[in-house]
Amino acid sequence: MKQILLLINLFFLVGISQAQELNCTINLNSDQVQGTNKSVFNTLQKSMSEFVNNRKWTELSFSNAERIECTMNIIVKKVDSDVFTSEIQIQSRRPVYNSTYNSPLFNFKDNDFTFNYKEFDQLELNNNTITSNLTGVLAYYAYLIIGYDMDSFTRLGGTPFFQSAESIVNAAQGSDLGKGWKAFDSDKNRYALINNILDEAFKKYRNYFYEYHRLGLDEMTSNAANARARIGDGLPILREANRARPSAVVISAFLDAKNDELINIFSKATTKEKTDAIQVLSDINPTQTSRYEQMLK
Repeated sequence: MKQILLLINLFFLVGISQAQELNCTINLNSDQVQGTNKSVFNTLQKSMSEFVNNRKWTELSFSNAERIECTMNIIVKKVDSDVFTSEIQIQSRRPVYNSTYNSPLFNFKDNDFTFNYKEFDQLELNNNTITSNLTGVLAYYAYLIIGYDMDSFTRLGGTPFFQSAESIVNAAQGSDLGKGWKAFDSDKNRYALINNILDEAFKKYRNYFYEYHRLGLDEMTSNAANARARIGDGLPILREANRARPSAVVISAFLDAKNDELINIFSKATTKEKTDAIQVLSDINPTQTSRYEQMLK
């Protein structure tokens, strides 16, 4: 009996150590498409979910409780034969130490998500040769989600996973899969985002990203004033990075994820902390000044 129990426990532990990295909810909205067999959308959504959640993206060991919570919302705008024209919004979050709060890490909308798909197609991926825009885009964002999560726990800890995303960009460029992968398509596309992240000019920003979470948010329950001060002291780094690369997509993506959180954090701050935060954030993102001024209420 003891041997049986030991084998059961061992099997359970192995199962935990081999858990996949992502716990991703994939939503596919096809309301804009008329006259198409709706079953293809259900099949596609299921296949995407299995591809993202069942694949082992890294060599790291994750328990089920450690899987990264994320969401991919896809809106299909048009289907022409087997060509799907859509957009995708990706969001991820991580728990804050000793609390029930989940902090948003990544929030990015990709308007150029066009792919070929036939119902019951197998979704496959070869990182060195990207032949499907569908799996290429999903894999790219999977690595970004993991990279952002790792950067929030360890200084520059996401670098290997960001480099995997960069490799997908390079492979996709060689396959000529359409918009989003090339430098001149847009300054806010997949190429631009990973190029920003791995640019030496944004190294201070990535260090601040770690400090914001580990030395700021994770310390909130033990000393909120000190944690808030750490977050506030680092905000000028965002402005510095934005001035070095004006309108950088990596900074706008950070604020898209963090605006509500920052407003909430500094709403409880001293008057000086509030005014300093508003000044820096408004300088980076002047269209949101009235929103940042909510901190003063």
